[in-house]
Amino acid sequence: MRSRLLTAATTATVLAATLSGCITVHGETAVVPAISTSEARKVLDRFIEVNNKANRTFDAELNKTIEGGALGAIDQAGLRARDEVHRQGNEDFSPLELTDPRFLIPEQAGWPKSFVADTASNRGNGSRWYLVFQRDGIDEPWLATYLAVLSEEETPEFATDGDGHVQDVPVGGGPGGEPGAEKLAVPPEKASKSYTTYLQEGGEGWAAGPHTSAWREERAKNAEQPRVRTEWADLPVQPPRFTPFALRTEDGGAVVFFASEHYMKQTASKGYSPKVDDPYVEALMEGEAKQSVTYVRVSEQAVLVPTAADGGDVEFLSRVTGLTEVKGS
Repeated sequence: MRSRLLTAATTATVLAATLSGCITVHGETAVVPAISTSEARKVLDRFIEVNNKANRTFDAELNKTIEGGALGAIDQAGLRARDEVHRQGNEDFSPLELTDPRFLIPEQAGWPKSFVADTASNRGNGSRWYLVFQRDGIDEPWLATYLAVLSEEETPEFATDGDGHVQDVPVGGGPGGEPGAEKLAVPPEKASKSYTTYLQEGGEGWAAGPHTSAWREERAKNAEQPRVRTEWADLPVQPPRFTPFALRTEDGGAVVFFASEHYMKQTASKGYSPKVDDPYVEALMEGEAKQSVTYVRVSEQAVLVPTAADGGDVEFLSRVTGLTEVKGS
């Protein structure tokens, strides 16, 4: 049973007493909690309120005020497509409810700062939503950048310090996190590259499953179909576009949130044209599908990464993907 995390209220700038008096310690260099629990609650409440407004009216611009990164790219493209098809908005909209929040807050130095809201949701079958919030500076808004949907059985125990803060794994081995931590089999900043390389070339390091080996097998099976050839390209994405985030688990490994980008190009045989009959796809299309169509999808992953010393494969916990671009030619 996971313990509830208790965090001390603080801001990005704290006062430290010294023998010579009081000095100001800034969040840019000092290791401080990313956010207080009370402020995290306000961030989540605002997310729920604005999310419901944006989804009721299919307002992608409004969504940009609460979402960024991979989650924002996916949701904003979906809102643009739906707004194009349903100009009257979502008349049957059912508001999102996120309840029973637990906030996973690390102590960090520098930017971006990140935390996770672990909540129950009225979407789905009892699984928990894990929303990663990040911001790039003291004057920047908190934006939800990743979403993972996990059952309680799938969720690992996160490592905490004596004050109840979870322990992050700094991207690029930067400051913050716990001292002397074990190295991961795949560091957060290399997860996107490692995953996309696996999808293109195969190999070891990623556990078999629907998002790895089965996906490669499906691609091979569907590459050549009557009158159409399908090609795939998988590209890693890195900061500042999408910044990965990782939390240390009790066994020394980590849950890593990262993004990737996937291209699927379908080319019709001579004398034929690709068939596009989905109105949402048509709403996102640039150009005209005379001979080929290229679908661009952004994917956000939450994976369980073992330590380098323990070895073993990276295991998928959650994957959310969405169509963001369509190009006809």
